[in-house]
Amino acid sequence: MAAAPPTSLEDPVLRLTGVGPSVAEALGRLGIRTIRELVFHLPSRYQDRTRVIPIGDARPLTELVVEGNIETNQVHFGKRRSLVCRVADDTGTLTLRFFFFNRAQELRLAVGRRVRCFGEIRRGPQWLEMVHPEVQVIDEAAPLPSDTALTPIYPTTEGLHQTRLRKLTDQALEVLARTATDADEIDRFIARYFPAKQSLPGLVEALRYVHRPPPAAPVAALWEGHHPAQQRLAIEELLTHQLTLRRLRQHSHRYCAPSLPPDAALRTQLLAGLGFTLTGAQQRVVREIDEDLVRDRPMLRLLQGDVGAGKTAVAALAATNALAANRQVALMAPTELLAEQHNRTLGRWFKALSIEVVLVTGKQTGLARRQARAALTEPGPRLFVGTHALFQADVHYADLGLVIVDEQHRFGVDQRLALLEKGAREATRPHQLIMTATPIPRTLAMTAYADLDISVLDELPPLRQPVRTSVLPATRREDIVTRVAQLCRDGHQAYWVCPLIEESEHLDSQAATDTAEALSGALAPLRVGLIHGRLAEKEKQAIMLAFVAGDIDLLVATTVIEVGVDVPNASLMVIENAERLGLSQLHQLRGRVGRGPARADCVLLYQAPLSETARHRLQVLRETNDGFVIAERDLELRGPGEVLGTRQTGLAEFRIADLSRDRALLPLVQRMADELLAQAPALVERLIERWVVARIDYAKV
Repeated sequence: MAAAPPTSLEDPVLRLTGVGPSVAEALGRLGIRTIRELVFHLPSRYQDRTRVIPIGDARPLTELVVEGNIETNQVHFGKRRSLVCRVADDTGTLTLRFFFFNRAQELRLAVGRRVRCFGEIRRGPQWLEMVHPEVQVIDEAAPLPSDTALTPIYPTTEGLHQTRLRKLTDQALEVLARTATDADEIDRFIARYFPAKQSLPGLVEALRYVHRPPPAAPVAALWEGHHPAQQRLAIEELLTHQLTLRRLRQHSHRYCAPSLPPDAALRTQLLAGLGFTLTGAQQRVVREIDEDLVRDRPMLRLLQGDVGAGKTAVAALAATNALAANRQVALMAPTELLAEQHNRTLGRWFKALSIEVVLVTGKQTGLARRQARAALTEPGPRLFVGTHALFQADVHYADLGLVIVDEQHRFGVDQRLALLEKGAREATRPHQLIMTATPIPRTLAMTAYADLDISVLDELPPLRQPVRTSVLPATRREDIVTRVAQLCRDGHQAYWVCPLIEESEHLDSQAATDTAEALSGALAPLRVGLIHGRLAEKEKQAIMLAFVAGDIDLLVATTVIEVGVDVPNASLMVIENAERLGLSQLHQLRGRVGRGPARADCVLLYQAPLSETARHRLQVLRETNDGFVIAERDLELRGPGEVLGTRQTGLAEFRIADLSRDRALLPLVQRMADELLAQAPALVERLIERWVVARIDYAKV
């Protein structure tokens, strides 16, 4: 018996014609279970099939429709068997190439037939070409009609073709037209923020337009995401995301936390042992943290600071608040190497204060493991430093007052929450300080971390000099080897970073293993070490400790050394195939040098030819050492999902909003969120339900 036609946006997609169990399962993989969720599954781009373009006007990297007569039809044999057809019109010639074909397709594309083709234009050996285009054979007696509207392309999954998605969306839009009567109040609220000359369509009209742009739709505006219908939906989506995080923050404020005022005596002792004076930025951030910790609700603060800005010292000062109140502090680092470095640094600072710093890692066994676990359960002020081992099932805390997470982007959401839950006592939660050395553009911070207070260390210690950066082609490699030799003979150390561990058929990057072997020969008798992610943790630790101790002159490494390792005597960083790495990653690697008194240099070696994007990235690194400027440029180049890491941050994948494109809307969205939360909580609930972003887990702390 057929399912009854849908009558509500909340009906399951199984009520739609053409949706059986297998299609419903595929839709479920996209997060689509109800008709409402299908309505809000928006196109990611459009194809223009409304015009037939002369072949002579075709340009590479564009999708278009062409028509022509088949002049040749041949099967080519080689590394890959392919069917190659040459198609021409009065203006030019185009190759059609098919790697997967059968005899029927070969006969269908016979010489002399006229065809209409749609696909992406690429450069070929002789002419421009289309690989696996959509092809229709034209019957001269019955000409093919052209599409009358832009074709939407939806995010999809295996087993769900675009044609089916468009048919299902047509049905969903019909249900929307029949049932959408609750949008008026939200439409009126949003319209208040826009003068008449900037009026935006209502929700229903905007959804119809974005799903099915009419024939006269401005193609350029839609492609760029600037059409009023898209902007209307982007505003509502950004607003809903902001409201969700704000509401989750309100939820966290229902918990209590221990009040942890600063202890002047303990602070004075710690500051005396640091060996340096705090910068103005560090002093400001410490005051901001103190104001949070003295309250009886959990602190939720993100501490951003560029490489070398002094986040560890700030964390240590924050820890004194909890330690002075006889509470425990847990500092979680992403790697055992970084955890052990923190353990050494903090152990040295707190030894004079007679406060024990305890290392807790997964590799501990026997007596060391039992002692660490026992210390966790003993009341009294202790600072625990470790990795994910800090929240394992057999770990129990006596009285956890403060959780500090270093390099937060390296942890999944569930890992941070698991550590926080270890300190839960009925309605009480510990305070939380999250730190990152990867500067986050203000645009992203305002959106992704709306549930957190944000502190920024925007000042480097006075002794830290900017790292000089040069960009050179790989043909200058021998010159750099000579430079490394001289530097190491002068008593300094250097890094040589390679993106890959071993040779790849698909990438021509120099393998770290081969590089280490070649440099060992070229630089003898200098001591060359090798470290990469496939080494056992014990081996990596031994190599890094040898480098820290000065027993290795040149360390050849993959990007495993990107985060946290502190070697003041290292004054040169060489990065091969720098064009393959992102801006933020290059900046993090560069930050491994320049941590001592000597002037430091970073050399970015690239393989020519460079793409325009790679050229821009390397130019940015050469022009600035400011991590926040670099983060903004990275956002422009890569987009928010790549910069933040969606899995790690819990940032929702936006359906239509683009934080790079729509950053100018964010101050407006924040004002709108303030008003709604204060005056119209019912509308808040409806917006969150509509966009289904309440699944964000990040702020549930």
